[in-house]
Amino acid sequence: QVQLVESGGGLVQAGGSLRLSCAASGRTFSNYAMGWFRQTPGKEREFIASISGTGGSTLYANSVKGRFTISRDNAKNIAYLQMNSLKPEDTAVYSCAARISGITVSWRYWGQGTQVTVSS
Repeated sequence: QVQLVESGGGLVQAGGSLRLSCAASGRTFSNYAMGWFRQTPGKEREFIASISGTGGSTLYANSVKGRFTISRDNAKNIAYLQMNSLKPEDTAVYSCAARISGITVSWRYWGQGTQVTVSS
């Protein structure tokens, strides 16, 4: 089992930056790919970014490419989402997720989410 806890959300102005953290526990962190998702009322949960178990590959949604950066520190069991040039439309609940890297494709473990609000 993997437990995930997000932190770092808050209120920022448009154009500002915010870094989200996802602390993981329960298993060997490097065995899990990590992902970030966001969801707003009335919309489907949206994929934002993912990173492989060792950090060797990353994937970004087009909506955040060039603005957001996913990273991880396996020694600390933490995944990060650095968000720059934030826009009001980035406002959402951001959740991190984990899956077994190279074995499964479904995101099995989820955190509770952290609210990010971007004011205009």
